[in-house]
Order: sequence, then C-alpha cells, then structure tokens
Amino acid sequence: MLPRVVVLDDYQKVARDSADWSPLSGRVELDVWHDHLADPDTLVAALAEADVVVAMRERTPLPAGILARLPRLRLLVTTGMRNAAIDLDAARARNMLVCGTGGSGAGTGELAWGLLIALARQLPAETAGVARGGWQLGLGRELAGGTIGILGLGKIGTQVAGYARAFGMHALAWSQHLTPQRAAAAGAEWVEKDELFRRSDAVTVHMTLSDRTRGLVGTAELASLGPRGFLINTSRGPIVDEAALLAALRDGVIAGAALDVFDAEPLPAGHILRDLPNVIATPHLGYVTEQSYAVYFREVVADIVGWLDGRPVRVLAG
Repeated sequence: MLPRVVVLDDYQKVARDSADWSPLSGRVELDVWHDHLADPDTLVAALAEADVVVAMRERTPLPAGILARLPRLRLLVTTGMRNAAIDLDAARARNMLVCGTGGSGAGTGELAWGLLIALARQLPAETAGVARGGWQLGLGRELAGGTIGILGLGKIGTQVAGYARAFGMHALAWSQHLTPQRAAAAGAEWVEKDELFRRSDAVTVHMTLSDRTRGLVGTAELASLGPRGFLINTSRGPIVDEAALLAALRDGVIAGAALDVFDAEPLPAGHILRDLPNVIATPHLGYVTEQSYAVYFREVVADIVGWLDGRPVRVLAG
C-alpha cells in the first residue's frame, strides 16, 4: 500500500496546480481537503489513514491531543519554517518527522500597506457606494507628512519602513529588543512603545505571537493612538486584545482598524468584526500569493520526496 498524503485547508483549490507533483507519482496516494476541519473528531477521522499531513501555516491546530490520536502519521510538513499550531515537542515524542518550506516574503508587507491606504482613503465604503449608484461619500486622508508606528522591525517591518519613506511618512519603531541603531539602519526612529502609539497616525503590527507579545496592544495603547488613529494587524490576532479593540472601535477611541488576522480563524459567521463600519477585515491573505504558494508546494513535494528517500530536508523536529 502506498503512503497516503493528506493536504489540509486548500481553500482556493490551488494546491495541485501550484507545483509539479509528478515526483510523487506512483509513490504516494494524494488527498486534498478544501474545507476547514474545525471539529477535532472530524479532523482525526479525515487523517486516520494518513502517513503524511501537509498543513498550511497555522490554519489547522495539531496539538498533542490530536497527534496522539494519529498513530499512523509519520511525517508532518508545514508551509513556512514556523507553525505555532503544531506541537513540535509532541511530534518528537511520537517520533514524527516535521519539515518546513521556504516562502516569498513580500506579500504580508505589501498587504499591510494596501490596508493602510484602504483605511486612509475609505476605499471599501467608496467602492460600495459606487456599486449602489452613489458618488464621493467622504473625505480621505493623505499619508504623506504623517507618522506610522511599526511594532516589530524584522524583515516585514523593515519592508514597511521602506514603503513609509516612499510615501513621505516618518516611521517610528519599537519591539522588546530593538535598538536605536538597528531602527535607524532600517530608516525608522526608535521610541518607547507608549510614545509610538501617542505620536503615530497609524500603527502596524509585525511581531510573532508569543507569551511576551500576546495582548501587547490593549486599552491603554489604543487610547494613546487616539480618535484619528488607525491600527493594522497582519501578524497574529491575539497580539491585539480583541475585547479592547472592539470597545475602541465601537466607542470611537480609534478611527478604524484593518485586520487580516483574528483570534479565531476562519472568523466565525456573525462575528461583530465582520459588520463594524470602521473595520476592514480580510481573510488572512498576507502570505496568500501565487509566488508564496509556488514556493510552498514545490518544497512540500521536495520534503515528501526527501522523506521517502530517507534523506529528509528542512527538518523542524524529528
């Protein structure tokens, strides 16, 4: 019997077309799931006969309790080289191999900047107005001459700082270990976190989720951002305290938010963030590009071939 490979969460039905899977022809059975399997029992049933599972970033959690119910599973492949939804320690304990892939790094920063423009120029309301037969419903705001605060000045944050310069904005930056020298090298001014929120017209989040960053943006930070301030989050939902954000949006504490990430994903039907007029909500599109998917699935195939040949590559655990 050939090893069975299950690809999870292929929302757009593009996994098969995003790479050449022919190196696996005759070596595995391939099964691709397009719907998100949120219920643990349904997920376990779908993966019961899987020798290999391919997980798209952090769409489906694979904690210790799920892995323990999958005795046949031998290889986990995640797109990207980090996936907080996979319990690597539990995988090691069960002698499961976990491998990752590369990706294209431009998409998330580009999306963050697009969301900022959409907020400043009220693009969702204006395009909806045109569709309804209306014309010029409000006044937009120019970015030039304004200040953007960047939480996290890694690869994506540095990319956003470059966009800020191109648009004539002054960039402030903060993270726990950022130095003034590193900020200056990226074209940003290092400030303390409270000053960043106080001085910024918009704040964009580009940090990884950890115990230190969970709830990093809360009531005090949003109040400092103020009634003309925008918040953009394309990183991870829980970095921003959702209850505090909802209160700030409903009460006019900030002008608006553009969110690509949420505490629960997919965002539940009927969630208030789907309906607030000062929110732009996108369905975690940061890495969802043709270029990223081409890298992801090409290297997924290579990871599986490496495992089959006894020469695993890009090993994260095992």
